[in-house]
Amino acid sequence: MKGNFNALIEADQLVLIDFSAEWCGPCKMLAPILKQVKDELGNSVKIVKIDVDKNQSLANKYQVRGVPTMLLFKKGQQLWRQSGVLQKSEIVQVVKSFM
Repeated sequence: MKGNFNALIEADQLVLIDFSAEWCGPCKMLAPILKQVKDELGNSVKIVKIDVDKNQSLANKYQVRGVPTMLLFKKGQQLWRQSGVLQKSEIVQVVKSFM
């Protein structure tokens, strides 16, 4: 996953990473919200879900202490970070601010 992850976040496109876990209730609430964000923003953002239990080294690298945690990247730079569930409008506003 690591090599793919680096290639993913190095892209010119905005990439929203959703660090989550199967057992996490708020993560399940966030999933349909992120789908709505993708539906609204289309190809201007790529949304990737990463299971912290299966990718512990990545979670450690980005110091993900709680799930869900969202990170926004472009060209390898972390632009934004937020833990917890946000509403669709809040996430869309953040992503648009970096477009």
